[in-house]
Amino acid sequence: MTEQLLTFPTVRTTHPLDPLSAAEITAVRDHLVAEGRLGDTVRVAYLSLKEPTKAELRDTERVPHRRARAILLDTATGDTTDLVVDLTAGETVSAVAVDPELSGQAPVLFEEFDAIEEILAADEGWRAALASRGLEPHDVRVAPLSAGIFDYEGEEGKRLLRGLAFVQRDASDYAWGHPVDQLVAFVDMIERKVVRIIDDGPAAIPMGNDNFEDPEVSGPLRTDLKPIVITQPEGPSFTLAGNVLRWQKWDLHVGFDAREGLVLSQIGFDDRGTRRSVIDRASIAEMVVPYGDPAPYRSWQNYFDTGEYLVGRDANSLELGCDCLGEITYLSPVVADDFGNPREISQAICIHEEDFGLLWKHTDEWANHASTRRQRRLVVSFFTTVGNYDYGFYWYLYLDGTIQFEAKATGIVFTARYPEGDYPYASRIAPGLGAPYHQHIFCARLDMAVDGASNAVHELDLQRVPKGPGNPHGNAFTRSRRVLGTESEAKRKADGLRGRVWEIVNTEKTNVVGEPVAYTLFPEGQPTLAMADDSSIARRAAFATEHLWVTRFDDDERYPAGDFVNQSVGSPGLPEYIAADRAIDGEDIVLWHAFGLTHFPRTEDWPIMPVDYTGFTLKPTGFFDQNPALDVPPSPKAKGHCGADGDACHC
Repeated sequence: MTEQLLTFPTVRTTHPLDPLSAAEITAVRDHLVAEGRLGDTVRVAYLSLKEPTKAELRDTERVPHRRARAILLDTATGDTTDLVVDLTAGETVSAVAVDPELSGQAPVLFEEFDAIEEILAADEGWRAALASRGLEPHDVRVAPLSAGIFDYEGEEGKRLLRGLAFVQRDASDYAWGHPVDQLVAFVDMIERKVVRIIDDGPAAIPMGNDNFEDPEVSGPLRTDLKPIVITQPEGPSFTLAGNVLRWQKWDLHVGFDAREGLVLSQIGFDDRGTRRSVIDRASIAEMVVPYGDPAPYRSWQNYFDTGEYLVGRDANSLELGCDCLGEITYLSPVVADDFGNPREISQAICIHEEDFGLLWKHTDEWANHASTRRQRRLVVSFFTTVGNYDYGFYWYLYLDGTIQFEAKATGIVFTARYPEGDYPYASRIAPGLGAPYHQHIFCARLDMAVDGASNAVHELDLQRVPKGPGNPHGNAFTRSRRVLGTESEAKRKADGLRGRVWEIVNTEKTNVVGEPVAYTLFPEGQPTLAMADDSSIARRAAFATEHLWVTRFDDDERYPAGDFVNQSVGSPGLPEYIAADRAIDGEDIVLWHAFGLTHFPRTEDWPIMPVDYTGFTLKPTGFFDQNPALDVPPSPKAKGHCGADGDACHC
């Protein structure tokens, strides 16, 4: 430990899980400067709240210390340090030197986006490669692409980016439609030099007009779209006190992390006056985008948008009427820039309610009665941009106790020249223009607390019953149940043919019919990682090779691909977490759920991709003793549809 050097902010936040404030980020930065750790060449690759341990959060006698975790990168030497600063005590409590060759590199810096273009523009080999194509450095933009780790000689331990070029005709031109193919540069970002260029000679550059807001491309705008107006004249049905959100029997804490983005914690439901926990912490802890084109200019393409590029740091500021519609409440989280200065992302988190059709309905001829209730959901979301793609992260809470997550993928697909003839690894999306096949695989980290800490996971499959004794007509079917007892048993794949789901049960509590209270995870069951089992990406993104992993809770096991993903060799993360094969039946457990999209691009995805969707659902299964939404009131019928006074008639 070091001696106290500075006076830290004494103003307490309202909740121990609140993100770091601007004052706290500034105090951490000043502290690191005073310690001599943040010199002229040192950058802050990551800085966010170091959350209290679960034991600290449960200790009602003590207020947890405010701590920050910082990852520092010396851009002159490559030295990387992983630190924890205790703001309450005013001291650095740990500082670990990171070995890039063993652990991986710090996340990509903002300044490296511009630096790669500067380095390449000064390199004779790169200038010659462009000149052979009739181009100069100022004609192209270079995508700063995370390097991964492969068997290229001499790359061990080096901090690298790989650069692909795209022609930009003017400052407002979307360059993604003009790939300079058969050319890639490998750049050492510490020595600031090009270490390898693969150049197989000039190839035709697609130069179509792909600027999607140009009237020549979009055509005349439609004139027959009538306005949709969403109003809540009495305001929303939720309350927000600091970062604690309450809505329709739900309560939770809304956090934000520079790496993970949205973090929802301490999610609970008021069941007839008793608060019952559901999830201690929920986040999308990793996301990988691997590409399936084996051409030497692209065979290394696989990007961990969370661990390498920090989706939270890259969050968008949202605009009412464009990104969010209706009665909106915003939160504006603060992140640190490369120099450790606070940067507020205005209106990055959007909170609102949505009508969601029917909740339940029945018309009963015997009772001569008809009843209808409308469903609505609470939406907590943010959007982020990583290079060419844009992603929305949407968490939904429903009136009936359901929790759902949905990712929305849009933006511009990554492009390449489409070669002559058929090419089995890419789609032809425009004349001469291709888009390689790829995947977007997310990993949710769900620290479950279904009515308490003693949880277990049961795998349920549909089971057909053959015709025979006891099933004379062959109509019977049932369900099989398998208890996942250890971590090694809980590496599982979804199976749509069996209707496979995973039930998270409390092993100590039962419901009105004597069965364990539970929530059930309903997976989409789309393909897992498509790459070869012995590939580099399969080692580094091992989480994406299964749909489900279950681990015994550990405060230090936060990321499915490990703490340092950038150029990691692939050993950290879930394979390492489950190596001890701990028991998980009746324990404090974490579910890691991989899900996502396998994208074979269409012509309709060009020049900008309509939103595609992926996600999962958690539904209460015996958690409540009956439908928890029976007390939802009827909705007024629309005026003009029920006599003279529409408000007097309910449905």
